[in-house]
Amino acid sequence: MQKYKSMIIMGFVLLLLVGCGYKPSAQYIQHIMKGSVYVEVQVDPKEPENASYVKDALHQMILTRFKGSLAPKNQATNFIVASYEGTSFNPVSYSNGYITRYRADIQMEFELRTPDRVFKRSIKSEVEENISASSRLSSALRIEAIRRGMAKALDQFLAYASTQGLLTEEFHKAQMIQQQQQQ
Repeated sequence: MQKYKSMIIMGFVLLLLVGCGYKPSAQYIQHIMKGSVYVEVQVDPKEPENASYVKDALHQMILTRFKGSLAPKNQATNFIVASYEGTSFNPVSYSNGYITRYRADIQMEFELRTPDRVFKRSIKSEVEENISASSRLSSALRIEAIRRGMAKALDQFLAYASTQGLLTEEFHKAQMIQQQQQQ
């Protein structure tokens, strides 16, 4: 009986998604980003260990979420420039005079250059973490907080690019309707 309930619920969810016109974000991004992509990462000199993380995360995002392909700089038709502007740490809570929780504010800037347009977006993401008594563990938590904040910023950039693709699609639809009405 439970199996049938699960199948009915999954069928309903699938019908709802198909019926409401849901499209994955990769479809919208393809309206603005056609062809291969080159990724360049500019990192704050104070945090050089995060350069490879950002570049790998962007590569993974392009391949899995954008459904795009990567290319060398001289062969790419689209360029993404990501720059890490640094992180500030602010105490959130204290216990016995010691900081027990902090908020990491991560600042990143993204630029997406396509053959048609240039999109720029400055993104600030926040991550809250507990602090351990061990300074060695605190250092590892600090790096992990920065990376989680960068991942959130990358997700926000994906949402921004998807929105731009949706707006481009709607603009093209409106142009086609206007042309049909003029004929």
